Amino acid sequence: MNSRTKQLEPAVEQARQRSEDALAQLAAQQQALARAEHQLSELQRYRLEYAAAGDGAQSVTALLNRQKFVERIDQAIVQQEAEVARQSRLLAQVRDHWRRAHARESALVSVVAQHREEERRAADRHEQAEVDERMQYRRLR
Repeated sequence: MNSRTKQLEPAVEQARQRSEDALAQLAAQQQALARAEHQLSELQRYRLEYAAAGDGAQSVTALLNRQKFVERIDQAIVQQEAEVARQSRLLAQVRDHWRRAHARESALVSVVAQHREEERRAADRHEQAEVDERMQYRRLR
């Protein structure tokens, strides 16, 4: 292994670690978005169930209390929709970060592979030259 390949190995390892870290962040952000979406769907389901359960004759105070409660649920739904949108934006940012880290890792791996191939060909040429030299030396004897 020549010095170019040896010099690039730490950079490849660092790029690999960054790519793995970015992938872990991507997975965590996907889970955060899934939790936010689940919470939103639970709030929406609860609102539907609560609104459907209030179809009976009630006092004015009970109706006003129910209406206020439904309004609070609606506010929570709006807030959760904003949270889902925020988590979705974060996911896009984290995904972009992972793509860039992965592309850098792939590029470095490709460069190292090219250098290794060049080294292998140089070693083959050197070995062939030695064989040719020995054969010529034998002929001269």
